[in-house]
Amino acid sequence: MNTLSCIMAIALCSASCGKPAGPEKPADPRSLTFSKTQISIPATGGTFSVEVNANFTYKVKTDAAWLTEKDLSNTSAPVFQAESNEISFDRTAKIRFTDVEDRYYFKEVTVTQLSNPDASIIINIVDKQATPETKALLANLWAIADRGWMFGHHDDLWYGRYWQNQPGGSDTKAVCGDYPAVFSVDIAEIMDDRFASGNNAIRRRVILEARERGEVILACAHLNNPKTGKDSWDNSSNEVVREILTPGSATRETYLSWLDRCAGFALELKDSRGKLIPVIFRMFHEHTQNWSWWGTSCTSTSEFTQLWRMTIEYLRDTKGVHNFLYAISPQMDGMYADPKGRIQFRWPGDDWVDFLGMDCYHGSNNSAFISNLKALEEVSIAKKKPCGVTEDGIEGFTRADYWSTYIVAPTEGRRISMVTMWRNKYVGSNESDTHFYSVYPGHPSENDFRKMYDLDRTFFSKDLPDMYSLPEGYEIK
Repeated sequence: MNTLSCIMAIALCSASCGKPAGPEKPADPRSLTFSKTQISIPATGGTFSVEVNANFTYKVKTDAAWLTEKDLSNTSAPVFQAESNEISFDRTAKIRFTDVEDRYYFKEVTVTQLSNPDASIIINIVDKQATPETKALLANLWAIADRGWMFGHHDDLWYGRYWQNQPGGSDTKAVCGDYPAVFSVDIAEIMDDRFASGNNAIRRRVILEARERGEVILACAHLNNPKTGKDSWDNSSNEVVREILTPGSATRETYLSWLDRCAGFALELKDSRGKLIPVIFRMFHEHTQNWSWWGTSCTSTSEFTQLWRMTIEYLRDTKGVHNFLYAISPQMDGMYADPKGRIQFRWPGDDWVDFLGMDCYHGSNNSAFISNLKALEEVSIAKKKPCGVTEDGIEGFTRADYWSTYIVAPTEGRRISMVTMWRNKYVGSNESDTHFYSVYPGHPSENDFRKMYDLDRTFFSKDLPDMYSLPEGYEIK
C-alpha cells in the first residue's frame, strides 16, 4: 500500500469508527407520578387529596399561604387544606414533591382555585372618614395583587441619571415607553425646617402629574431630627421621641409644627377635578434599623408605637387629613429566623396600619428575598392588608439579566401589590457616580427590563385599572 492509500485508510477508519463508546449512564431508578398534575378546586376551599405513586421517600411543600399540608401520613394520597377564595380571579399554587435525599429531584402538581365573584371583600381602614378615592385606592391595592404587581420608582418623574426637572421626564419611560405605576417621593422637605426649599414646587408638580395619569403616590419622609436640628440619620439622643410625647416640650412643639405643614400640603393637594389626591404615607420607614432618631437605638417599643399613633391622630383627627393611607415598612435585607415577627416588629396595632411594606436591599441574595416575600404575603393575608416592596434595588448594578433574575423570578407566585426601586441620582456626565437602582437609557439591562414590562403580571402606568374608583364587591370599613 502506498503512502497516500495508507493515509486515506486511516482517515476512513477514524471517520467511521470514532472514539470508543463509554459505559452507558444507568437509568434513574426513581419513580414519582401523579394521577393528575393539574387539579381544580372550588372557591369554597376545603380538603382534597393528591394521588401519588413513588418508590422513594419524598417531602412536600406548597408555595401559597392559602394552601397548606393537612395530613401527609398516607404517602399514596396526602391531604391538603385550601382556604376559601375571596377574590374575583382564579388563583394558583404549586405542590412540590422533592426527594428527601436529593433536593434537585422534584415534581410539581398545580392547583387552581376558582374565583368567587360573589364574595364581599371587607377591608378595614385607619381613617374611617377617608375620602372615597382614598378608600378606593386601598381596595385596589388589595385587588391588583390577584393579577400581579405594580412597578414603582422613587423620584422617577423628578430626575434621572442624565436629566432633571423636565416635565414628562422619566428614566423608566425612556426605556420602555411607559411610566411607573407607583411614583415614590420624599415629603420631608415639605414638613421640617427645609420647608422653604424650591424643590417643593417640583414635588407638587410631579405628584399632580402622576395622579393625572392615574398612578399611585407613595411618600416617605427622611425627617430631620426635631431636637438637634440635624438630619434624620442623627441618632445621638434617645430623648427625641420621649420629648415629642411630652406635652409642652420644645421638641414636641417643633414636631407638631412639622405635622401642620404636612397637613397643609395634603389638604391643598388636589387633582384637576378638585378632588384630594390620596397618598400612601410611609411614616418612620426602616424602624427596624438604628440609623434614624425614630429607630431601635433611640426608642423603646412603647415610645415608637405611641409616636406612630400620635402622628396619625394629629393628622387625621386634629388637622382633618382624610386622603392618607398609612404604611409601615421595616427593612428586610437578609435571612431571619422569624421573618413574620420582624415584619411585625414594634407593630402599632391592626387599627393603625393600612399597608404592609418592606424595604429590601438584599443584593443578589434571592433566598432572602423569597423568604421575606413569602412572610410578607402571609402576614398580609392574615391581617387582610395589602402589601408590597416599598424600596428595592442594588446600587450600581450592571447585570444584563438583573430584572428577570432578581425581581421577576423571586416574585413569581407571590401576592404583592408593588415592587418599588430606589432612585436614580442625577449625575450628568459624572459616570463615576454609580448611585442608581433602576434602569436608564444605555444601561446593560435595558432589554431585560423591556421583557419584564411585557409580562402580564407587571403593571405600569398604562396597565392600571382606575385605582381611585371602588372595585365591585369591595367594602371599606
